[in-house]
This record gives sequence, structure tokens and C-alpha cells, in this order.
Amino acid sequence: MSAPTGFSYSTRRNGSVVIFFANKVATTLKGQRAAKFLADIDAGDEQLVMAKWTGNFKRGNERSLKKSNGLRTRR
Repeated sequence: MSAPTGFSYSTRRNGSVVIFFANKVATTLKGQRAAKFLADIDAGDEQLVMAKWTGNFKRGNERSLKKSNGLRTRR
């Protein structure tokens, strides 16, 4: 299994943390969860920590254009 990639995060002035995947918001952490996340980031691999904190946010509705042959027509 390859290491996770594509994650980034940003801290806000109010203390919340926003985690992005492919430049799109995956989750927002507030309060104690944000503080715990930042402690985990300091202690481990950033990409792996962010992947664990976002959980399974992809649920199958993110089909690739390759799988659908790029055909997107309305009827």
C-alpha cells in the first residue's frame, strides 16, 4: 500500500483546523479535536495523520472520467 498523498491543512485564527484533499475541504476540526490533531501532526507523518483524521470521506460518488469514458450528457 502506498503512502497517502494530496492532503494539506490550514489553521484559522479561531483555533479550528481545515484539512484539504486535492485542494478541496475534506473536514474541519474545532476545539479539542483541533488541538489533538495538531499534536498528532507534530508527532508523526503529516500525510498519514491527515488521512486518518479525515477517515473514509470518499464514498463512491467520485467517479473518474476514465471510468465513465468522459461521456456526460443530459437527456
